[in-house]
Amino acid sequence: MRAQLRIDLGMCQGHGRCYEIAPDVIDADDDGLAVLTSTEPMDAARAKEIAGTCPEFAIEVEDAS
Repeated sequence: MRAQLRIDLGMCQGHGRCYEIAPDVIDADDDGLAVLTSTEPMDAARAKEIAGTCPEFAIEVEDAS
């Protein structure tokens, strides 16, 4: 199954866990908040792993099938 990530910037607090585990997909903006650098679908298990790193639940996984 393929999935895409979506980041809720209103919920992101800039902990940085997501861009530490997935620098190929997520980076930090000037304020340290997460921004997607790729919108390409990825393996759903990887998407869930990345989303699971966020203590604020600011990363959502959407089905891209």
